[in-house]
Amino acid sequence: MQRAAARALRGARSPPVLTPPGLTHPGLTQPGLTRPGLTHPGLTHPGLTRPGLTHPGLTHPGLTQPGLTQPVRARSAAAGPPPLGLLYERHGEAAAVVQLKDLEVPKLGDCDVHVKMLAAPINPADINMIQGTYPVLSPLPAVGGNEGVGEVLEVGHRVTALKPGDRVIPANAGLGTWRTRGVFPEEMLLKVPSDIPVLCAATLSVNPCTAFRLLADFESLVPGDSVIQNAANSGVGQAVIQIARASGIKTINVVRDRPDLPKLVERLMALGADHIVTEEMLRKPEMKDIFKSIPRPRLALNCVGGKSTTEMLRHLQPKGTMVTYGGMAKQPVMVPVSAFIFRDVRLRGFWITQWRKDHVQDQESVAAMMDALCQLIRGGQLTAPACTEVPLQDYRAALEASMKPFVSSKQILLL
Repeated sequence: MQRAAARALRGARSPPVLTPPGLTHPGLTQPGLTRPGLTHPGLTHPGLTRPGLTHPGLTHPGLTQPGLTQPVRARSAAAGPPPLGLLYERHGEAAAVVQLKDLEVPKLGDCDVHVKMLAAPINPADINMIQGTYPVLSPLPAVGGNEGVGEVLEVGHRVTALKPGDRVIPANAGLGTWRTRGVFPEEMLLKVPSDIPVLCAATLSVNPCTAFRLLADFESLVPGDSVIQNAANSGVGQAVIQIARASGIKTINVVRDRPDLPKLVERLMALGADHIVTEEMLRKPEMKDIFKSIPRPRLALNCVGGKSTTEMLRHLQPKGTMVTYGGMAKQPVMVPVSAFIFRDVRLRGFWITQWRKDHVQDQESVAAMMDALCQLIRGGQLTAPACTEVPLQDYRAALEASMKPFVSSKQILLL
């Protein structure tokens, strides 16, 4: 599995994307990971069978000719009580502007999919969108949530890649996942295997994908190399630890000092972290002892900013790369001039939303990444982040908990 994971990361770096283990042809996607809406021109359209037509040799109008099947349909999107959702009509602090309300369900169109949501996390980007500070904002009023997993209830006549019972996750940001049911265009959904745990699927499209791309796209890492990252207890940080471990890459993990530090260290070590240091330890001479057993990192991953980033950068190899994908400290990235002149370090940025926009026409890259992540999940090498499962009705407590400092558990709304 370590070799397979390493091959998947190396294959993700150079276009065309190499087919991950288990795929026999680069043009085919792994079963269960097909992008809805992409079909083979030789396939017939499942929505062309006309419901209600019976064979003239049958005596009862409700019977169909053996071998002729009707398109699979579930209940109408408008059937039953209206769905509930967490709606905000203006921007502001989440706990103040988000309300649990009945939602209208639009009529199911020919290219639409009716989905019952199962679980959805509360991520920092969700809060920023509600506050109105995120680069991508949904038109108001809007349902919160960019990530989650649902089960298909019903499909329109022109939907070809999904059927009732399939599991789906958002293909892009802005879906509005904090709801019990919804009707979405097929192209806004991505099918995922039903044999991975619900919590893994619900948290798959943001943090693990970000971690995978951070490790694959900026430095050609090989087993034995090392990576240093701050915010190591975040969702991305936990995924980086696990994907790196599966690929034979060592991790140096920076966390803030806190009262329950020993407990956090124990949990991160259990995920596969090689070294865990506090931000204060980055400045101490004892850091040199770490590099007696592993090489200095060629890649630094920054989600904090401020002094933490400056100190972390000091330990990067010459010509190494630091990638910023978050700014939890809300402070600028400060880099000494000497780091550029004498060590030729490179500073880059990454945003998974932009990566998806850039690869809309490159579904092989998306399928390869999702397949590699799902294989790690199946093998027990990638787990969901530490989670607190919260019923939808208790959303206010979940929103408030998601904003508290030193909370390593992700809030997951059960829908």
